[in-house]
Amino acid sequence: MANHKSAMKRDRQSKVRRLRNRMYKSKMKTAIRQVEEALVAGSEEEARNALAKAVPVIQKTAAKGTIHRKTASRKVSRLTRRVNRMQPLG
Repeated sequence: MANHKSAMKRDRQSKVRRLRNRMYKSKMKTAIRQVEEALVAGSEEEARNALAKAVPVIQKTAAKGTIHRKTASRKVSRLTRRVNRMQPLG
């Protein structure tokens, strides 16, 4: 345990931030899972709606600094590609 006043404050801040980051990551994973469930179900409209809701959640998680911006970009890109492949050609 920390002994200095500043170290104790740093410890408190770390705990709060860890819980906040965990909340953001959990929201992001839930949003991604909803897109994947719609893809498995084969519902194109549901998948598009879920993707439209997931993209801002992923970007917000990156904006908060919980995940790296390029990680967020990669996740959005891969999800979008998967949803677009579902669309019939022509």
